[in-house]
Amino acid sequence: MMDEIYLDYQAAKPIDRRVLDEMIPYFSDIYSNPASLHRSGDIATKKLEESREKIAQFINAPDDSSIIFTSSATESNNLAIIGAAQRYKKKGNHIIISEIEHISIFNICKYLERNGFEISKIPVDQYGIIKIDKLKRLIKENTIIISIATASNEIGSIQPIKEISKIAQEKKILFHTDAIANESVIPIDVQDIPVDLLSLSSNDIYGPKGVAALYIKKGIRVNPIILGGGQEKGFRSGSHNLHGIVGFGKAAEIMKKEIESEAKRLEILRDKLIKEVINSIPNSYLNGHPTNRLPNNAHFRFDFIEGESLILGLKDQDIAAATGSACSSKTLEPSHTLISCGLLHEEAHGSLLISLGRYSTEEDINKFLEILPKIIKRLRLLSPLTPPELLKQYNEVNN
Repeated sequence: MMDEIYLDYQAAKPIDRRVLDEMIPYFSDIYSNPASLHRSGDIATKKLEESREKIAQFINAPDDSSIIFTSSATESNNLAIIGAAQRYKKKGNHIIISEIEHISIFNICKYLERNGFEISKIPVDQYGIIKIDKLKRLIKENTIIISIATASNEIGSIQPIKEISKIAQEKKILFHTDAIANESVIPIDVQDIPVDLLSLSSNDIYGPKGVAALYIKKGIRVNPIILGGGQEKGFRSGSHNLHGIVGFGKAAEIMKKEIESEAKRLEILRDKLIKEVINSIPNSYLNGHPTNRLPNNAHFRFDFIEGESLILGLKDQDIAAATGSACSSKTLEPSHTLISCGLLHEEAHGSLLISLGRYSTEEDINKFLEILPKIIKRLRLLSPLTPPELLKQYNEVNN
């Protein structure tokens, strides 16, 4: 992307060139609708099902038919939670989520609350990890769904998903996990961690935007939320985005092979980044768990400055980063995730999210580490919040 250093992989990832090459014939040469009964429709159907198989293999699903294609991770979350809530409402109306779920989960639950469901939120500790004892205390006779993201898309902390899944199984409660944040860096195995519902995204594994999936464990039923011709076994109607699904399948195939080596490479870059930032910039802190975090995530906060000003300063230097989740970046409110971790509003506002990816290099990190302290220093010298002793320290360095 021109000469920009891209450090915002959590918001969007480029399509891998190998994925694009796989997709190209399905834009113009093989364009039939898989629902059609003619020969070219059969060819499209075969490729559709091959892609479904690749995604099932990616998460070690025992049955290909458990993969339902959607248009986005947000739609997958809607189908999982609203669909399950409506399907099992005779059993109960209580749903449990965490205080730091993705904004799509929050808004789904607000909708359900307005329609007769009860929502409980599990508190998290200072690192953004849910408290298991609090989860157990929130479970009631009418609890039907627990939905906890595998990892925070913002601060990178990884949740005890296996333990949560075990609790849900014992209590016969449906367990859904949003695996979007971790699917490019942590292998997913739905047989090792037997979730009932799991949301996936194509773009988050270097496939195209506009296509995603929901894993629905065999035997679990959810009501459709998009009605029409009955595609995707009736779970999700609408003509298939065939070229997108082909790209998704190829991206899953590549990621299955490369995820472990990619995660190790990114972890080395992440650790260097965290160490250098904390050591070189006074009054800087790491948000999220220090070790139990995504290999590609480094989330900082800096006293006495605004995150938005920092992002604009980095932008002027051709560096792309974020202050938090891209899905809520239009609001001026501080991150609900950071507030839930116990930060004050002014502390949360001074945050910076760096997310690494397949094309991040050590050269990128070195350039960023060279530029970041200068921008923070300039902003602090302009800030009325910077204490005199820190201003004096900066001025002494200048002299």
